[in-house]
Amino acid sequence: MVLPHFKENLEKYAKLLVANGINVQPGHTVALSIDVEQAELAHLLVKEAYALGAAEVIVQWSDDIINRERFLHAGMDRIEEVPAYKKAEMEYLLDKKASRLGVRSSDPGALNGVAPERLSAHAKATGVAFKPMQVATQSNKVSWTVAAAAGKEWAKKVFPDASSDEEAVDLLWDQIFKTCRVYEEAPVRAWKEHADRLDAKARLLNEVQFSALHYQAPGTDLTLGLPKNHVWESARAINAQGEGFLPNMPTEEVFTAPDFRRADGYVSSTKPLSYNGNIIEGIKVTFKGGEIVDVTADQGDEVMKNLVFNNNGARALGECALVPDPSPISQSGITFFNTLFDENASNHLAIGAAYATSVEGGADMTEEELKEAGLNRSDVHVDFMIGSNQMDIDGIRQDGSRVPIFRNGDWVI
Repeated sequence: MVLPHFKENLEKYAKLLVANGINVQPGHTVALSIDVEQAELAHLLVKEAYALGAAEVIVQWSDDIINRERFLHAGMDRIEEVPAYKKAEMEYLLDKKASRLGVRSSDPGALNGVAPERLSAHAKATGVAFKPMQVATQSNKVSWTVAAAAGKEWAKKVFPDASSDEEAVDLLWDQIFKTCRVYEEAPVRAWKEHADRLDAKARLLNEVQFSALHYQAPGTDLTLGLPKNHVWESARAINAQGEGFLPNMPTEEVFTAPDFRRADGYVSSTKPLSYNGNIIEGIKVTFKGGEIVDVTADQGDEVMKNLVFNNNGARALGECALVPDPSPISQSGITFFNTLFDENASNHLAIGAAYATSVEGGADMTEEELKEAGLNRSDVHVDFMIGSNQMDIDGIRQDGSRVPIFRNGDWVI
């Protein structure tokens, strides 16, 4: 690597993810999901977790090339089925209340050209099989953090004009370190100050308790209802054991769940979506009575339609998140082709399941109670980006009066 002080900063990053991200405590079980290309970072993460007293660190390796070959050539019956041993591993992790750290570095277009019906069948099968883990994660029964590492193929897509593959990887690592505050003199303090700022916005929105949000921008005119006693959340989260953690690193969002029964209008995406190994662009979604009645995409149209119409609960929304356009990730001017970064540069919505914590007392509700409260239940959760410096958002009170929340893509409340 030619990035100055790379090894030193990689070590700082590993410490930050383990100590502040998932907040490893003595006796914890840790499940690390990471690409084989990131072995150096994986070694540091495992070392740091054990140094903090982890009882066990389970590493789940992935590889873009192997995944692509499997989707191209494996028997369809294997694509459509999740093996029992993988379900047993999930049950083991749930039993141990394992903290989950997912490090994403995959090529955003790794599965371009794979038959959409194969990808859709696999996504549907895994969504159903791993639903218990999704429910535990989205209700914060366990600690979880999603972070990133600079994969070569991903870096080449983000920085196509780099003079070499090595330079592209360096440029991407530089952005990861910047946005995760690794370069700060005191990264832990910097994260606390950042989280405090986001928490202040969440508290303000929680006090007001708007009945609905109205989004307006070129290609967008959408009204979303909000559930009674909804909860706006931000950077920090608390698991069922009372331990704090940071679900996303980096993060710039304040988010809640819409009432899945109340969505009317249309919305257009403003950034590409990387989903199921495909890059999807130019998404347009139309809602009526809470349901998606039409969805198209300029690129990846069939993949998008399969997501919405072939998955349980995917015709409704589960999250609405507010991110100011002046946020550092947005102002970098970089399209990352990675939801972790692009969603933190833009207001976004999520197709599918809502987080149980988005309504008061939701973490202790049954699936049926959550649905009755207005939170969508689904086997999927896929964010797509809709924000820009032209977006206005109004909060609508119970009496119909309006309060400006965003103007020209930035906070005004």
